[in-house]
Order: sequence, then structure tokens, then C-alpha cells
Amino acid sequence: MQEETHVVQPLHLCPFIVAPQRCGWEMSEIGTAIPANGRELILLVLQRPAIHVRQTVYIRPQRKLECYLAGRERYKMVTTPTRILIADDQPDVLNALRLLLKAQGYETEAVTTPAELLRTVEEREFDLLLMDLNYARDTTSGREGLELLNRLKELEDAPVIVVMTGWATVGLAVEAMQCGVADFVEKPWTNARLLEILEKQIELGRARRASRRRIEQESQSQKEMVLQFHHQEQEVAEARSIQQGLLPISIPQQPGYEIAGAWQPAQTVGGDYYDVLAFDEATLGLCIADVAGKGLPAALLMSNLQAGVRGLASTSLPPDGLCARLNLLVCQNTGGDRFITFFYAQLDGPARRLSYTNAGHNAPVLLHRDGAYERLQAGGGVLGVLPDQKFAMGAAQLAPGDRVVFFTDGVTESCDAGGDEFGEARLLQLLQEHRAASASQLQERILASVCEFSRGHWRDDATLLVLAVGEE
Repeated sequence: MQEETHVVQPLHLCPFIVAPQRCGWEMSEIGTAIPANGRELILLVLQRPAIHVRQTVYIRPQRKLECYLAGRERYKMVTTPTRILIADDQPDVLNALRLLLKAQGYETEAVTTPAELLRTVEEREFDLLLMDLNYARDTTSGREGLELLNRLKELEDAPVIVVMTGWATVGLAVEAMQCGVADFVEKPWTNARLLEILEKQIELGRARRASRRRIEQESQSQKEMVLQFHHQEQEVAEARSIQQGLLPISIPQQPGYEIAGAWQPAQTVGGDYYDVLAFDEATLGLCIADVAGKGLPAALLMSNLQAGVRGLASTSLPPDGLCARLNLLVCQNTGGDRFITFFYAQLDGPARRLSYTNAGHNAPVLLHRDGAYERLQAGGGVLGVLPDQKFAMGAAQLAPGDRVVFFTDGVTESCDAGGDEFGEARLLQLLQEHRAASASQLQERILASVCEFSRGHWRDDATLLVLAVGEE
């Protein structure tokens, strides 16, 4: 087989390189080579079996070929032909230009009237428009072409325009440039000069088009971000509305006791919930909970929990039994991907007895009048993880002057500017210092201290429920 080697400049890319299959050539290899001068070349090996010729072609620089790595040792060649629309009312001019440009590997399309030009540009995409300014045989003013240029300026993605005319004047050239023309070629043209202008303007046009599309993509991305932000705001508002609907409008009271509750929302909606249920004159149900997660999913799950508590809680169902029933319900609704910390207690008012079950929640603080305290921890794991979870029940005997403080982690995990948490130690110290305060005063004092500590930045919802036992 005969072996030949060529180095091809970009301006003279021959047809068998741009579209080898059309000329009977087969591409067998493609890669890169770096000669002594250090400039990388594109290596293209072509074979023509019919005449037993093998061509090794080095292209510098890469212009009409895009090489993509298709493995560690093989490359795939993708041709990207440049498309030029030629507009002229003279058939001989059209034929000459099409032959010249085809020999350089360009794809061309020809039109002969302004109307056809506009229709074609609107329907198909071109890298460059090479157009005459005169289409009426009885005029050489170029006015028809200038009107056409003004029409083209109105199109959203018109190609770069190079104008050809045999009747050029300085004034006409200036007007054409003002209408968006990139360059000007006089008839009769010089092939080398024309090709040089086209080469330059096509590259500039592609760069401008790429920049314009990049800006459009960025603008579209910004619009999508704004829409997403509005959607998130709407979701937060909806979640907050659901959460507020879960909280009691008024808190039932019982003689000899004061109960106060508060919910401090964060910027992002959490899953906090508390409730006080009046079963009869002697018995109250108290609960507090926190769903893992934020936003609408957490609020929806909390609404399911509230419905379960309201539907199941009664004096005949002890706290451990309620937690077991709720745990099974949450497991069925979440599939194990979410969980809830939950604390439920029944208050027997006349007996001053608090029966409770703690399902993985922050242990409430039972603070005595003398400053001693105990934590209400008996119970089991969180709701929503193990369907067959077993729960224990604890009991606490209350005394006059006692305070029971139920809280969510939004209270103790609030942070200052340095990232330090408020913590349970500060909370316990605060409770001991204000243990004689009423239920409403104590919950206000706690929230005020946490707000001051975190400078008003609530990272998570903070929920409190305070039970105060009256003096004899």
C-alpha cells in the first residue's frame, strides 16, 4: 500500500479530511502528535482501499474536527461542518461562491430573494450569512439590502453577516455596519481575501453566539433559582401554617396547677409540637414532640402524630400503651426513614401524681422547691424506627412548689456567635435561679435567656411546656 504524509493548514482543509466517507476514504486512526517545535498536531490516518493508498495527515490547529476520547487508546471523530447561507440574485455569482466554499469544506445554501432569505434564516441555523445588497436589476443604491439588514437585526439569533456588493461607497459601508454587518467584500472578489474574511467572522460569530447562549443559560438558571426560592418560601409558609394549627389555642387548666406553653419558630420550619388534653375534671394529658427533619414533610408527619394523639389518648390507655400504638402508626406512615421524639404524661391532679413515658425525647426536668431536681427518663426509643418497640412507664410524685419543664432541643442547642450551645447546664442553672416563678413567668424567662444567648438567631424551633404545682 502506498504511504503518503501531509501537513494541512486550517484554511486549506481538503474535502477528504472534512468528510472522508464522501470521498471514498476510511478513517483508521486518530490521535495527537507533538513535533520538535512543541505545537500539538491532530494525527489522522486515512485509507482508501480501492486504490491501496494510506494517508497520514497532521492538522494544525484543530478547526473543523472535534476529537473526543472514546476509551484509553481509541478516539472518535465528529465533524462539525460550517454552514453558510449565500444570498444573491445572480445565478453565476451563487454558483461560483458555492463551488469555492464547498472546496473548503463549508456547507452552503443559496437564496435569491429577500423574502426567501428571511424565511430561511428563521427556519434554520447558519454560522454566517454572505449576502448582496442589491436584488433589483434597476438599482445599485443598496437601499433594498439595508432594509433587509434592519429586518435581520430584529431576529433573535441571526447569523453573523458579511456583505458583498459591486457598487460600494463609504457611506453605504458605514450604513451597513450600523445595521449590524460584520465585514464588507467588494465584487469582484479575491478568493484568498474572501476566505480570510469568512474564516475570521465565522470564528468571531461562533464566539459571540456561545457567549450569548451562555448568558441566556445563566439567566435561565437564575430564573429557575428564583422560582425554586419562591417555591421553598411557599412550602415554608404552608408548613408553618400546618404547625401553628397543631398548637393549642388555649391551654386547659386545673385547680392547684398552672400550665403555660410557648413555641418560638425558627427561620426554617421544624417539627415541634406540644399539647394539653383535658380528659376529665381530675386528669390532664400533656405531651411534647419533635420530628426529625424540617419543612413540609416534618409538618405533615407532625399533623399525623397530633391526629393519633387526639384520637387515641384517654384515661383508659396508659402512657406506655399510647406510645406503643403511636409508634406502630408512625412506622406504617414513614417506612422507617423518619422518626419522632415524644414525651407523654398523664397528670392525676388530686393525687399530684405524674405518670409518663419518654420515647427518646429530651428528658423533662422536675424541679423541687428546694432546688433539687430529677429527670423524667423512663420509657424507650424514638417513634417510627422499630414497630415492635417496647416502652416502660415512669411515675413522679409532685409536691407543692414543684415545676416540671418540658422542652425540645431547639432550646438547649441554640448557639451563640462562637458556636457554643446554650446547653442543659445553663438551662438547669436558670431553672434553679427562677424556681419560684410562675409557669408563664418561667417559660418567658427561659425563652428570653436563650434569645439573648443566640442573639435572636433561632437555628431550630424552640418549644416549652411548663407545669407549676401550686402552694398549699
